[in-house]
Amino acid sequence: MNTIMRKSVLSVAGLAFAGGVFAGPVAAHAATPVADTKPAAVQTVAPKPQGAQSHITLNDEQTANVKAIIAATKKAGLPERAAVISIATSLQESKLENLGHLGDRNDHDSLGLFQQRPSSGWGTPEQITDPEYSTTAFLKGLKQVDGWQDMALTDAAQTVQVSAYPDAYAQWEQQATDLVAQHWNS
Repeated sequence: MNTIMRKSVLSVAGLAFAGGVFAGPVAAHAATPVADTKPAAVQTVAPKPQGAQSHITLNDEQTANVKAIIAATKKAGLPERAAVISIATSLQESKLENLGHLGDRNDHDSLGLFQQRPSSGWGTPEQITDPEYSTTAFLKGLKQVDGWQDMALTDAAQTVQVSAYPDAYAQWEQQATDLVAQHWNS
């Protein structure tokens, strides 16, 4: 190799080395991830209700059933979100009325606030028509759903209820949320 070419190659190599020495630490430092010192966000607000919302005016019996669902939720040591899901489910299943056997209008042997079925193992007719028992049974099923706290209300309710109309629960989320806000501390 001639002298001029050797000097050119060495010059280029020297520049590359010098650039690596000076730029290397800067580039390496710039690529180092910086830890986020802010605490992770905790979901404290319920998800926004899905779709069009329905609303009914409640009578005294229905309001008493709302209060019974909230009391059973508190007794189970569950948060307000569990009460919202329970009340929305009951609004869909029975309009918060503790239904007995409806004769020909009955869906199989469904009873109570949640239209639970004795033949499906929810309990006896007497148990299922007891608001505290039926709510506790629903909540027991809800607690078995992984991640129920963060999932859409209709998905959580459907996983417990296994309804033929799985998306119907969503329409009651706003009213259920309002009812829990109104009665949770009363």
